[in-house]
Amino acid sequence: MTVMTKTGNEDRLTNGKLMVCLDVDGTIVNHRGEMSQPVRHTARDVVAAGHEVVVSTGRSLGATLPVARELGIDRGYVVACNGGVIAKIAGTEVEVIHREVFDPSLVLATLWRTMPHAKYALENEQGEFLSSDDFSDASFGAPARVVGFDELVNSKAVRVVVFSTDATAEEFGQAVHGLGLSGVTYSVGWTAWLDIAAEGTTKASGLERLRGTLGFDSAATLAVGDGRNDIEMLQWAGTGVAMGQAPDEVKAAADTVTTSVDEDGLVAVLQGVLDS
Repeated sequence: MTVMTKTGNEDRLTNGKLMVCLDVDGTIVNHRGEMSQPVRHTARDVVAAGHEVVVSTGRSLGATLPVARELGIDRGYVVACNGGVIAKIAGTEVEVIHREVFDPSLVLATLWRTMPHAKYALENEQGEFLSSDDFSDASFGAPARVVGFDELVNSKAVRVVVFSTDATAEEFGQAVHGLGLSGVTYSVGWTAWLDIAAEGTTKASGLERLRGTLGFDSAATLAVGDGRNDIEMLQWAGTGVAMGQAPDEVKAAADTVTTSVDEDGLVAVLQGVLDS
């Protein structure tokens, strides 16, 4: 697969190094959380070739760092919490260089009235997870401490997660969209799962902040993802690539589509970076 970047209405082969922005779940790892050897090896080759590989995910920082290290990123950056956290990796040291904190009280109260039986959790400004129930997930990267809902409402957040066991993903999505949530940015996942961040905060906003710091031209950015929370990132990138199993709306936001995660679709994209 040859990676192209857009300049006006024409495409051209990229020259020099790229800022390669990769979603995790459904892109780097499959839906069982497994990373294939071809993905691992090819990604490490891209890192070794001097390209800036940035893991960009809805996962929290603690669940993102092991993936970055497995890809051979021992000096670089990750964008976690759907753009809410940007961190710098320097050997064994990790520095959070930006954290987008917001007040979740209004959106939590709105959701609670409609979905009182859902599970709620949030990551606070210290990177700790609080939950209203015995609710944890691998994407948190840390155990959640169970607290009363009032404490959740009165906490500042970087990321809020809502999970419903009472509805399908489609029913849940329709219910959430019908609430008209304001003052936040949110995305509905593959299941009845909702991620909420500060207003205007997406993977794209976090990556754009990082792109300016690193000095990459917009045309020298490449992004790969498969979820609805990747749509802005794929539109932001000089070249956006959707995974083969992505929903149609995600594919529509991309410039091109690779094969599915179970077919190692990311490998073809990364090989194109190495070959360009």
